[in-house]
Amino acid sequence: MDAYDAGSTARHGPDEEPRHAASAVALQPAPLSPEPRTGVAALSMRYQIGAALALAVVGIAVCVHIGMVFLHVAPPNTVTKQHGKAIDDWIYPEFEQNWKLFAPNPLQQNIAVQVRAEIGTADGGTRTTGWYDLSAQDGRAIDGNLLPSHTQQNELRRAWDFFVATHDAQNRPVGLRGALSETYLRHIVELRLDRAGAAGEGGVVQRVQVRSRTTPVPPPKWSDEQVSDKPTYRVLPWWWVPADGTDRANGTDPAGASEGGAR
Repeated sequence: MDAYDAGSTARHGPDEEPRHAASAVALQPAPLSPEPRTGVAALSMRYQIGAALALAVVGIAVCVHIGMVFLHVAPPNTVTKQHGKAIDDWIYPEFEQNWKLFAPNPLQQNIAVQVRAEIGTADGGTRTTGWYDLSAQDGRAIDGNLLPSHTQQNELRRAWDFFVATHDAQNRPVGLRGALSETYLRHIVELRLDRAGAAGEGGVVQRVQVRSRTTPVPPPKWSDEQVSDKPTYRVLPWWWVPADGTDRANGTDPAGASEGGAR
């Protein structure tokens, strides 16, 4: 045994390490370099704090908005009774909802919004256009469209609902939001008339008049309910179109009011 050990030592030499020890040292992995930081972590501490505060503000705003919409569509409760005005101020008019939670309200009428215009011609005369069925135009744009826009689906319909909710049967505004709904509806019909080229060459739209045509939805064949298929109309007074693009305090024309009214 001593000779074997001595021979082994002689082969490797007194100061030479065994081969398997050198191999083990060579197989040890090199230290990994730290990965570069990305995203918010790559920012300095000051900017990280600013980004965290911005995300917190956005998160709080989203939570508040979702809560307000939920309270708006939820059935009456203690919170809505105590803070109803704050909820309405947040929702109206941009985020108004036309449905109630747990209480579906399917439409039982087809309501078409139509408009006509009084045009000032280039020779100094005036002429009145026929009725433009704006709802039918939206319907044609949606029919067969896999991705209809929100404007095509809801803008005109919601504007009319907004007007009806803020006016009485004689088309008189109820509350401060009545004038806002008139201005909003008038702007929409003005844009539609402009797109349709209603004024013609050298003409100017001076007044517009809006009406609704309501037709009851026929009941199913198995129902015994009797519903009239005769349409009813609600005709609004003539509204002047400001030449300078500004809005008057009262957009109705007293001289043309006798032509309007509900019928």
